[in-house]
Amino acid sequence: MGIAVITMKASVIEMFLVLLVTGIHSNKEMAKKVKRPKNTVPQINCDIKAGKIINPEFIVKCPAGCQDPKYHVYGTGVYASYSSVCGAGVHSGVLGNSGGKILVRKVAGQSGYKGTYSNGVRSLSLPRWRESFIVSESKPQKGVTYPSALTYSSSKSPAAKAGETTKAYETTPEPVALMQALTISAAEPTHTSLPKPAPFVISATSSPRPQPVGHRSQETGEVDLWKPGSVLLDAGFVPKEELSTQSLEPVSLGDPNCKVDLSFLIDGSSSIGKRRFRIQKQFLADVAQALDIGPAGPLMGVVQYGDNPATQFNLKTHMNSQDLKTAIEKITQRGGLSNVGRAISFVTKNFFSNANGNRGGAPNVVVAMVDGWPTDKVEESSRLARESGINIFFITIEGAVENEKQHMVEPNFANKAVCRTNGFYAFNVQSWFGLHKTAAPLVKRVCDTERLACSKTCFNSADIGFVIDGSSSVGTGNFRTVLQFVANISREFEISDTDTRIGAVQYTYEQRLEFGFDRYRSKADVLSAIKRVGYWSGGTSTGAAIQYALEQLFQQSKPNKRKLMILITDGRSYDDVRVPAMAAHHRGVITYAVGVAWAAQEELEIMATHPARDHSFFVDEFDHLYQSVPRIIKNICTEFNSQPRN
Repeated sequence: MGIAVITMKASVIEMFLVLLVTGIHSNKEMAKKVKRPKNTVPQINCDIKAGKIINPEFIVKCPAGCQDPKYHVYGTGVYASYSSVCGAGVHSGVLGNSGGKILVRKVAGQSGYKGTYSNGVRSLSLPRWRESFIVSESKPQKGVTYPSALTYSSSKSPAAKAGETTKAYETTPEPVALMQALTISAAEPTHTSLPKPAPFVISATSSPRPQPVGHRSQETGEVDLWKPGSVLLDAGFVPKEELSTQSLEPVSLGDPNCKVDLSFLIDGSSSIGKRRFRIQKQFLADVAQALDIGPAGPLMGVVQYGDNPATQFNLKTHMNSQDLKTAIEKITQRGGLSNVGRAISFVTKNFFSNANGNRGGAPNVVVAMVDGWPTDKVEESSRLARESGINIFFITIEGAVENEKQHMVEPNFANKAVCRTNGFYAFNVQSWFGLHKTAAPLVKRVCDTERLACSKTCFNSADIGFVIDGSSSVGTGNFRTVLQFVANISREFEISDTDTRIGAVQYTYEQRLEFGFDRYRSKADVLSAIKRVGYWSGGTSTGAAIQYALEQLFQQSKPNKRKLMILITDGRSYDDVRVPAMAAHHRGVITYAVGVAWAAQEELEIMATHPARDHSFFVDEFDHLYQSVPRIIKNICTEFNSQPRN
């Protein structure tokens, strides 16, 4: 009995060992059969944009040569998803010119992308974009599985170029309830249909919420989240205006080397005829295309004139060349006479305003197109326009021949109207059929901001009157130092009859006009005149001097000129300064009060325009006056740029 039990136990143990060995061997065989193939890295071309790839995080292999400028990159460090993936890799320094692997991770869209030059790649700026991405070295994060094939957002998969087949990015999202979305096609506003619930992708780190549902491709069933022309209804209504900012193409910001505010005066008179009016519109469209319209570059509006002028659209109506060309095509002819002078007056008073999109730092330019000759006078209206800082160009097409000149209201009208009679601002076109040849040279001149002599800036738009203390306490030597201070300020401005003008008053108990605004028309002449001012000597009646300057100097100031009074004194006034200072304020004269040595600080603040901290200055010695020059110039320009232009 005992032997039988022992034998039975031995058999059981033997059977157990056999099963154990067999199981281990079987598991090894099964392990060999289910061994996973090595994960492959998708290869893409240089022109593949991150926005075309749906996957939130992936590793890709880039070819060589992606530093070519044709593969556009937007941003620095964080790139807009409209950028070339591989181009961004080169720009960031993660990828060399010979190509290689990079890790790409999608992040939120930015409100601004800064363009820089790095590693042989010039990235561009972009104001905003819906999605961003960052690139880093291709070191997989622990526990993260990266796709061996990418999911693209359109049916024409770019992966086919690189020999790839697309398949869904496999993730295991948490269970969520799919929300249906109503898609209303912009092309069929009266028809609505309820599509099937569309798939969406959720990364492992995202919250369990449904993604936006968009247009489904009929070929692949993939979802294009940014299909133009669709309005999405989810929990609430998404306005068309909001979707319009999510276009697939970045909008041009315009040519920053041609930042001008441009108004075209087009001839809509009856004499021009329909055919020539169409040629004129085509010319405008050519100019709009060549200018590269945009908020950081040129902006353009159109005013049509006949008997009376009317704005077709202003500076801020159309912010890119394509929209502008479309608007030009829709312009219809008004008819009537050819009243160019009235149109120029209209533009001077109404067009270049903040409400119409005028920008403080951009030159104002008017291009007046005339078929033949104007039926009214242009000289006076053009003078006021120029003194408002407007650069006027004239394009005269098929001008008057010799026997027609007797019918002209104002002979030589173009030279009387333009900013300078040097040929730069005038075009005389012999035939309407040759007008298109003028587009390129016109654009070149309009964009040459260095030569726009009538551009209104803080340096060429003022009448500056110096009121100089010549009292006995100043002394001869210090008076020469004061004159040098006056010359140093004057030297900073562009001086001519149509630019900044300089005048000077010297005072003691009495006052005298050293020279008025209309006396000298060049910088050299003004500086020579300052040097010749003789020291007077006497008391200090500053209040009377301010009143005298208002009556004898600023009375000569032209309309639309900025009036600046720069008063220099070394002591307290013997008379009241409060009432004259208030009178200067009411007349629109901006007063800068500069005190030296014994000047009273409270008196300087009374005379200075509000706020006093920006318009009153004090130095303890005459030899320190020069230190105030940069601050005064800076404050003059800061104040100018913060105010309406006209």
